[in-house]
Amino acid sequence: MSASPSQDMGSTRMESLPKVELHRHLEGALRLSTLLELARADGLNVPRDEPALRAQVQVLPHDPLTWANFLAKFDTLRLFFRSPDVICRIVREAIEDLAADHIVYAELRFTPAALAAARGFAFEEVMDWVLAAGQEAMQATGVRVGWVASVNRHEPVALAERVGRAAAERLALGIVGMDLAGNEVDYASDPFTGVFREAAQAGLGITLHAGEWADGGSVFQAMDVLGAQRIAHGVHAVDDPRALDLARERRIAFELCLTSNVASGAVRSYADHPLPRLVQAGIPVTLNSDDPSICGIRLSDEHRAAIEHFGLSLDSVRGMTLTAAQSAFLPERDRKQLEARLEEELFAS
Repeated sequence: MSASPSQDMGSTRMESLPKVELHRHLEGALRLSTLLELARADGLNVPRDEPALRAQVQVLPHDPLTWANFLAKFDTLRLFFRSPDVICRIVREAIEDLAADHIVYAELRFTPAALAAARGFAFEEVMDWVLAAGQEAMQATGVRVGWVASVNRHEPVALAERVGRAAAERLALGIVGMDLAGNEVDYASDPFTGVFREAAQAGLGITLHAGEWADGGSVFQAMDVLGAQRIAHGVHAVDDPRALDLARERRIAFELCLTSNVASGAVRSYADHPLPRLVQAGIPVTLNSDDPSICGIRLSDEHRAAIEHFGLSLDSVRGMTLTAAQSAFLPERDRKQLEARLEEELFAS
C-alpha cells in the first residue's frame, strides 16, 4: 500500500505502461462512434442520436446500479452483430483499442451462440470470422490476442458441448480458453461440469464467472468441481474461507473488474470492493475492464482506480500486470517470454 498514490501517478502516465488484460468481452467493447454510424446506415431499431444511444448501451450516472440494468445494455449491443463485415470490423476496432491503451497481450471473450443468434448464423461461422479478423488486426497492431469462447448457464448443456468442441478444434487458430457466464443465481453450474472437464482435457484454459452475484460457494464450486484455472470476478469469495484457501493453494488468479462491479451492483461502491481483502488473503489478482463500452472506461482507468480508491502503489499495480501475464492461457514458452518482457519494461529504472 502507498500513502501517496498521486506521487506515483505523476511519475508515469498510466497509458504508457505495457498492460495485460484477461477479462474483456467483445460484445462489451464496441465504439460508440461505430454504433452511431451503423445505426444510421443500417436502419436498426435503436436511437440515432448520441445521447439517446449512449443511454441504451452505457451505464450512466443516473442509472440504477443493478445487475438487470447492466445486462440490459447487451440487448442493444448484440443487435449490431448483423453481418460478417460488421463482426470483423468490431473485432478489428476492439484490437486497435487495445493497442491504443498499450495492452500488449489480451484475452478477449465472446459468446459465439449469442452473436450467431443476431441473424441466424451458424456459431462456427461466427467463430471463424472473429478469428480471421483478429489475426488481421494482430498483424496490423502488434497486439497479441487469445480468444475465450463463452457459454451461458441459462442455455442448454448440449449447446455448450458443441461450442466447447468447436473451440477445441480451433486451438491452433487462436482460441485459448472457455468461459461459463450468465445468471449464476437462478441457474446452476453443475450441469456443465462434463463440458468444462472435456474442454480442459482438450487443452483449453478454463475461466468461470463465479461469485459475481452469487455467494462464495459459487467460487469454491467453480474451482473444486468444474476445474476453473481462473475466476472471473469472484468478489464474494471473501465470504467463504474454503474458496480463499483453495484459490491460494492452487494459485488461481481472480480477474477483478472494479468499475464493472460497481456499475452492475455486484458491490455497492469502490469502498466496498474486496480487492484489498483478496490481496491480503494472498489471492493472485488482476485488473480488467470487463465491458469498456458499458462502463465507459479503458484498462488504464482501472489501473488508476486501483491507485486512487485503494491507495495501491504503482509498483503494486505493475505487479498485478505481471500476475496477469503469469496467469495467461499461453504456451509456457510464450508466457515466460511475456513475463520477461514485462519485467524489463515495467520495472526498468
